[in-house]
Amino acid sequence: MNAEKGKRIGWIGTGRMGFDMSRRLAKGGCDLTVWNRTRAKAEPLAKDGAKIAGKLADLAGCDIVFVMVSTWNDVKEVISGPQGLLSKAKGGGGAPRIVVECSPLSIDASIELRQTLAACGTQLLAAPSSGGAPIIRAGKLAFVVSGPKEAYDAVAPYFAMIGQVAAYAGEGELARIVKICHNVLLAVVTQSMAEVTVLAEKAGVPRHAFLDFLNKSVMGSTFTRYKTPAFVNLDFTITIPPSLLRKDVELGLEAGRKFEVPMPLASITRDLIQSTIGLGMNAQDFAVLLVQQARASGIELKPENVPVGDGLS
Repeated sequence: MNAEKGKRIGWIGTGRMGFDMSRRLAKGGCDLTVWNRTRAKAEPLAKDGAKIAGKLADLAGCDIVFVMVSTWNDVKEVISGPQGLLSKAKGGGGAPRIVVECSPLSIDASIELRQTLAACGTQLLAAPSSGGAPIIRAGKLAFVVSGPKEAYDAVAPYFAMIGQVAAYAGEGELARIVKICHNVLLAVVTQSMAEVTVLAEKAGVPRHAFLDFLNKSVMGSTFTRYKTPAFVNLDFTITIPPSLLRKDVELGLEAGRKFEVPMPLASITRDLIQSTIGLGMNAQDFAVLLVQQARASGIELKPENVPVGDGLS
């Protein structure tokens, strides 16, 4: 599918992920207008052909508006706040036809947002994604999307410009529960990966050798390869801080209680993530679970300074 010519695309939020996501649309030749609370963070996109909006209401005339911000409070501010996207619609002005909300929201928050937008005649696509900035730049971001099928079909070409897959999960907020499940698995797998890596190292196996074997075995994955440089060389440049991962696991535990699904591994992992925060590691990537596991095992890790790939190129 090709992006329709003449469609005006808006983008709200050019932070750690939003910048690279919107940049792929700009470089793809879209008629793109972007807004960010700190304008200077959006201005480099002008070199790629994007227009920079001074006000959120300037995006109200767009056909499709993507939103990628940090929290539910941020979403409410940029959508329905006094100076938000819908501020003109409240006075009988315009509103976009479709809003694509990519931020990490709970199911209840997504329901509330859908109702707010519907009152202005705007359709909502819940579209959380999997992957950080390096994955976006490699064109390997994955979306899961829910909402009206006709809206999904209209936005599908733009999802394809940003990432490699956009799986349609169905109506309503189903994409949110898929993303919650995904992030719980992310946490549990990271903790499991830390445990076995530390076990191998304490027995005398270099981390890079163990992870090279793991990545080439049937247990290897895009994720284990992606996190290997961090595990081998202790480069904890932040992608997701432990506090955000803790929030995601807590959303999973909340969903488990709602649907009466026991989640013992998720519960334990949540407490281990909490421990990294308590130990002052929240300014680093959640892969610091490896360091915590090593200390609990009586060893202090050192960077191995071995060149290893992340599997993205």
